[in-house]
Amino acid sequence: MARPQAADYAEKRAAITAAAARLFARHGYAGAPIAELAAACGLSKSLLYHYYGSKDAILFAVMDGHMAELLEVVDTPPAADLAPVDAWRAFAEALLTRYAGAADSQKVLLYDLDHLAADRRAEIVARQRRLIAAAEAKLAAAAARTAGPAPTRAKLRAQVMLFFGMINWSHTWFDPAHGLSRAELARQAADTALNGLTP
Repeated sequence: MARPQAADYAEKRAAITAAAARLFARHGYAGAPIAELAAACGLSKSLLYHYYGSKDAILFAVMDGHMAELLEVVDTPPAADLAPVDAWRAFAEALLTRYAGAADSQKVLLYDLDHLAADRRAEIVARQRRLIAAAEAKLAAAAARTAGPAPTRAKLRAQVMLFFGMINWSHTWFDPAHGLSRAELARQAADTALNGLTP
């Protein structure tokens, strides 16, 4: 007979996911045994499997939750009165805001994607592509308001990937206590990408 769901089932799953993100980020997915994760959560292995059927499912939950947070930026419409350049900057700031406190999940996404089963990996990759496409559209709109010819698709894609290269790794070094705010960093990254498209 299946174990009934507890009233705090969703909260326990969220706690397991957060603990897994910390453990996977520290040791890598392959280097983090399920027994160690169960111990970190104060659970037995059998109880852990009540919340998640496999270690792969936990890894997917870490990445899925993180991508859902990032895609909220795509799904939240900008203020109606924002000019395209300001909308691009706001997009960058909103992404960096989502990265705040999500360093573990971001690291897992960057390093452990290949450990997912093929179908689950395809889901995450599709969401990444959706995020990249949204960034391309916003950067293209911002570039259209600047002087000069429209960028080629190849150059636009390169600038967007360079932009993500800047912000995706900011968790490894950025500290707002050192005198630069998250908003200022976002604007600097956004303007660097935009300036790369202008003559």
